[in-house]
Amino acid sequence: MRKLTSLLLVIVGLAFPFVVYFGMDKVAPPVFAMVLGSIWLIRAPWLIREPGGWWMVVVSLAYCAILGFSGESALLRWYPTLISLLLLSAFGLSLVYGPPLVERIARVREPDLPPQAIPYTRRVTQVWVGFFIFNAAMSAGLTLWGPLSWWTIYNGLLVHFIIGTLLVGEFLMRQRMRRRFA
Repeated sequence: MRKLTSLLLVIVGLAFPFVVYFGMDKVAPPVFAMVLGSIWLIRAPWLIREPGGWWMVVVSLAYCAILGFSGESALLRWYPTLISLLLLSAFGLSLVYGPPLVERIARVREPDLPPQAIPYTRRVTQVWVGFFIFNAAMSAGLTLWGPLSWWTIYNGLLVHFIIGTLLVGEFLMRQRMRRRFA
C-alpha cells in the first residue's frame, strides 16, 4: 500500500499541471482539494514516521482545506510551489540537523557507506536545495505573472526534464566517483 500511495503521489504530481490546465474550468476547486487531501491522508501513516514528515502532511492538508473552503481556482497553481518549498525544507533542514537527506537515501541501499561518500552526499543534497529554491521561485513567478499555458509547460514538462537531467548527471558522477575510489 505504501508503494502504491507513493506512486499515486508521483503520478498526481506529474499530471497535476495538465489536469489544472484542462480541468480548471470544468472541475470545482473543492474536488481538487478532496482528491489531493485524500492522497495525502492515505500516505500520512508512512510519511509521518519520516523526519519532518508530519509537518509535510499538516501543511499539505492545510493547503487542501484552504483550497476546498475558499473555492478559489487560482490557488490550484500554488501546489507545485508548495511541494518545492516542502522538499526544500526537508533537504535544507537535513543539512542543518544531519545527516543530509541524500546520505540517508544512500544508506538504505548501502548501509556501510564509505567515508569518502559522506562529503559527496552533502554536496548532492546542496545541489537539490539549490534546485528547489530555483523551482519554487520559477513556479511562484509563473503563478503570479505568467499565463496558465506557461505555468503548465514549466510545471508539467520543463521541471521534469530538469529533474531528469539532475538525476542522470548525479548517477554518472556517482559511477565516476566509485571507479575513482574503488
